[in-house]
Amino acid sequence: MKAVQISQYGGPEVLKLNDNIAEPTLKENQVLIEIHAASINPFDSFILAGYVKDMIKSPFPFTMGGDFSGIIKKVSEGVTDFKADDEVYGTAIILSGGSGAFAEFASVNPERMALKPKNIDFVQAASLPLVGSSAVQTLEDEIKLRPKQKILIHGGAGGIGSIAIQLAKYLGAYVATTVSEKDKDFAKNLGADEIIDYKVEKFEEILKDFDAVFDTIGGDVMERSFKILKKGGVIVSMKGQPSPELASQYGVTGIAINTKTNTVHLSRVRELVEKNIIKPQVDKVFPLDQTKEAFTYKMQNHPRGKVVIKIK
Repeated sequence: MKAVQISQYGGPEVLKLNDNIAEPTLKENQVLIEIHAASINPFDSFILAGYVKDMIKSPFPFTMGGDFSGIIKKVSEGVTDFKADDEVYGTAIILSGGSGAFAEFASVNPERMALKPKNIDFVQAASLPLVGSSAVQTLEDEIKLRPKQKILIHGGAGGIGSIAIQLAKYLGAYVATTVSEKDKDFAKNLGADEIIDYKVEKFEEILKDFDAVFDTIGGDVMERSFKILKKGGVIVSMKGQPSPELASQYGVTGIAINTKTNTVHLSRVRELVEKNIIKPQVDKVFPLDQTKEAFTYKMQNHPRGKVVIKIK
C-alpha cells in the first residue's frame, strides 16, 4: 500500500510517499480501515518536527497522520461495536495506538472512532475528529456553556474555532471571536456576534464581563484574556495550563485541554452534524502524493477550517 512516512524529524521536506508498505497487522481489539480521506492538525507538525519524539514508541520509518474517515475492511477478535463495511471516522495517530492516517489502510483502536455522519462526504468527515471533539469537550464538558452566557473564541477562522463558534451559537451563547480582517465575513457567516480584528484591535479593551474564553492561540493572548472575564468565569486553553497566579488574581478558573478524540465525543459530533447544527469547514484538498505540499500550504497560510488529504 501507499503511505506518507518519515525517517527523520524536520519540516515538510522529510515527508516521503512510500508505495510498497505492508498493510497494518491487526492486534486484538483493533479494526482495519480503508482510508478515504485524512486531515492535518497542528499536532501533526509537532510530531514532524520531533517535539514529541520521547512519546513515540514506533521506530523510523513510521506513518504520519491522525484524523481520518473511511470504511472498515476487517475487525479483529474483541471488537463488538463495529463491523466490516461500516463508514467511520476518528483518529489513527500512532500516539493513540493507530498506525497513521496518511495511508491507504490503517489500524485503529475502536474507542478512537465512531460511525461517520451520514449527511456529509468522506472529505468533510475527515476534517472533523480533532476539531469537533475539541469543541464538544471544551464547550459542553468543561465550560458547560449555557444560553445567554458570553464567550470569546480565539482564532475563529481556524479548524477548532470555526466549529466552536457554530456549537456555541447552538448552545445559545453570545459569541465574540478574534480573526484577521480577511476572515471577518467568514466568522460572521459561522454565527459570531462580535468580530475583532486581532491585528489592529485589542480585544481586552473592547470586551468585558465575559463568562468564558476558549483559547487556541496561547502565549500573550492567553494572558490578556483574563482581563475580559467576570469573577467566577473560566478560561480553557488548547495551549497549556493558564497561569494559576492570574486565575487567582482575577477570581476565575483556568483549564488546560488535552482533547480526547473518542467514541463518545465523535458520536456527539456526528449527532450535531446530522442535525445540521455543525457544518464542516474545509479550506483545501490535496491528493496523498501532495501531502508535503499540503503541510507547506497549512504552515504558510492561515486556512479557513481544515486542510484535507483525499486518499480514495
